[in-house]
Amino acid sequence: MSQGAETKFKSSKLKTQPGRSRSPQRGATAPVPSANSAAAPVAGVPAVTPGLPVLLPYQQRWIDDPAPVKIWEKSRRIGASWAEAADSVLYAASPTGQDVLYVGYNQDMTREFIGDCAMWARAFQIVAGEVSEFFYREEKEDRDILAFRIRFSSGHDIVALSSRPSNLRGKQGRVIIDEAAFHKELGELLKAALALLMWGGSVHILSTHNGEDNPFNELISDARAGKNPYSVHRTTLDDALAEGLYHRICLRLQKPYSAADEARWRQRMIDNYLGGADEELFCVPAYGSGVYLTRMLIESCMDEALPPVVYKQYSREYVDLPEKLRQADVLTWCEENLKPLLDAAGPNANHFLSEDFGRSGDLTAVLVTEELPGLTYKTLLAYELRNAPFKVQEQILFYVLDHLPRFRGAAMDARGNGQQMAEATRQKYGAGRVAEVMLSDRWYLENMSALKSALEEKTILLPRDADWLDDLRAFKMK
Repeated sequence: MSQGAETKFKSSKLKTQPGRSRSPQRGATAPVPSANSAAAPVAGVPAVTPGLPVLLPYQQRWIDDPAPVKIWEKSRRIGASWAEAADSVLYAASPTGQDVLYVGYNQDMTREFIGDCAMWARAFQIVAGEVSEFFYREEKEDRDILAFRIRFSSGHDIVALSSRPSNLRGKQGRVIIDEAAFHKELGELLKAALALLMWGGSVHILSTHNGEDNPFNELISDARAGKNPYSVHRTTLDDALAEGLYHRICLRLQKPYSAADEARWRQRMIDNYLGGADEELFCVPAYGSGVYLTRMLIESCMDEALPPVVYKQYSREYVDLPEKLRQADVLTWCEENLKPLLDAAGPNANHFLSEDFGRSGDLTAVLVTEELPGLTYKTLLAYELRNAPFKVQEQILFYVLDHLPRFRGAAMDARGNGQQMAEATRQKYGAGRVAEVMLSDRWYLENMSALKSALEEKTILLPRDADWLDDLRAFKMK
């Protein structure tokens, strides 16, 4: 029997529209509501306050994202698959939609998802047939696998399959890969799913993490590094709570909400996962000690031939020097310590600067790179300043930028005291060349993958410096 042949049918007790036709005519159409417009109360849909959307903001953002390939990096039990089921019903029910092919890594997942779809079809009052079960032939395993289907009056189906990549051959439509990190053949499954994009299909990938070296995490890292054009969503337990998850749980359980109860519930969830809460609830893939950049990786991009980091520490009294005397002293230091390095700059090469600002407690660190053929960036000069007054830092920075043959861009730390320096640099050299960076957890999340990728590909060359090595090794995903 050919692959995909249906060898046996039987009806499920779960029906999507009691009292209507069990097998709607293919090609018939019916009005399709929006994902936040469930009509009459239906089991499985929270009894929300009138006017309150059924879906929470992070669920709505996922549904509203039109990207052909999108990835949801998520905490467990925040309603991601449930929201995907709502969107799947609307998509399959629409005359302009397509078939939806759901792929879970076990049969319980496929059964739960198809049940959620049936619930949403009832809630939206969409004409659909009952859930049917059929056996799907997996030739590689030489066995029949139970699968599930809902057929809509639009002529489209929602089909829940096992995770064999070959099961997607010859199919067309939207592919949903749920808990992708736990599929044994995720790489091959993605290859098969992405082939559907050619004829207007789409691929939705949802999962909690399952290790730092898992293909799911690598897919996300590549997306954040710009290696693929996929859209990435990230929702931790705290993100979901901030957007109303516990409020919705209280509505579902018909209990009053309180912030104290939410805090206790959150802690109980963390305690339940023992040492695995970071991975299961907070989207941090497990990896050894948790160090994001390994010593070996960083050292592989450190070159002893590059000039060492220039270091200067100022006394507390230095800020009180007369301005002319201070300016002359700073200029002399620049001429002696920085100019020889700047003189080595390639006259036709592009140059870039990045700065992390510090005043009294932390160091200011500045890195200037020169672009080489092949989009490799080597360190031209690097310097660190401790306890340097604002005016001193500005004078040194402007000296460096004024001596670069082809200054193309700078990224300036614009948090706290650094905002003044970043603003002054932007005013002098233009907004088109100076980016004022507001460092935050979100910024690190979106940009660290690009740094890691550059180190892995040896497209950034750094001076060999023990302190810089320690600083880079201090990064950890949170």
